Amino acid sequence: QVQLVESGGGLVQAGGSPRLSCAASGRTFTRYSMGWFRQAPGKEREFVAVISWTGDTTYYADSAKGRFTISRDNAKNTVYLQMSSLKPEDTAVYYCAARNWGGNYVEKNTYHTWGQGTQVTVSS
Repeated sequence: QVQLVESGGGLVQAGGSPRLSCAASGRTFTRYSMGWFRQAPGKEREFVAVISWTGDTTYYADSAKGRFTISRDNAKNTVYLQMSSLKPEDTAVYYCAARNWGGNYVEKNTYHTWGQGTQVTVSS
């Protein structure tokens, strides 16, 4: 089983480019594809991006395309979310999660392990 810990959130000005990290413990990290989700106050948790276990396949939500980049370093057991051109509407708690490849990666119930989340607040 893998455990996930996110970091890198905080207060960011609009237009900023923070990078979120998700550190995984356990030797099974490389077996899983990894996703990022976010949840704004009063809203459902929504898909942001996913990356395959090899790192060569990625998918993004429309809201993230062109602004966010997901990557992973399997030697460091870490997955990243590089964000840019942030907007106030990107304010949310960001979660990383692990899943087996296949199925609908947009659906949060296909992910079996979640981190505790990191808050990103974008000021205008």
